[in-house]
Amino acid sequence: MNIEKLSKRLEAVASYIPSKSILADIGSDHAYLPCYAVINGLVLKAIAGEVVEGPYQSARNQVLSAGLENKIEVRKGDGLDVLNPGEATTVTIAGMGGPLIASILERGKDKLEKTERLILQPNIHAISIRQWLLSNGWQLIKEQILEEDGKIYEVLVAEKGNPDLPYQENKEAALLMGPFLLKEMNSTFVKKWDHEKNHWLQILKQLELSGESEGNQQKKQEILSKISMVEEALK
Repeated sequence: MNIEKLSKRLEAVASYIPSKSILADIGSDHAYLPCYAVINGLVLKAIAGEVVEGPYQSARNQVLSAGLENKIEVRKGDGLDVLNPGEATTVTIAGMGGPLIASILERGKDKLEKTERLILQPNIHAISIRQWLLSNGWQLIKEQILEEDGKIYEVLVAEKGNPDLPYQENKEAALLMGPFLLKEMNSTFVKKWDHEKNHWLQILKQLELSGESEGNQQKKQEILSKISMVEEALK
């Protein structure tokens, strides 16, 4: 891959990196994002963190072949364990499920003391991240939704501030669907939530067929409430 040109998804993440950042990219895979950020002068230096041996070696090779070893340090470790407290001003975590990203942030939150911005790109269940931000004093300031190769991704940008601010109206729907995305409601957003709604309707059908246990009733109620929330929003 040409590291001067990122995928649409990672390009969106990169577009929110403040200039002169010290970047930590967690779960960096091939270190494409840190390499791009350094080459394009977005950051002063970067740390690429990777827990799995194969991608860790790929990241090291990528940084060496780009001649960026003076600017990018590749470290092996789990989540934010690769950082010293206060070391990075911007942290990016991209390409994982929302619950995993939230658990990485929770486990390493002592490392985020001097971090000014989080840029998070969950593949699914962004609600887990919004809930974590809300509980930990991080204010969601921007969101983006985009489609690439038939998959839909969300990018969430947060800074320390008033975490309740984006959720002044319709908090439950805003947590599920994204307060900024709900306001913008572009065609990709509508496509995503139409798809989710159809998926939930399928699950409801299966629950109907599998009898009337207490657990089933509860699941049905949860799904019905989500469906009505989405229908209300898409009106």
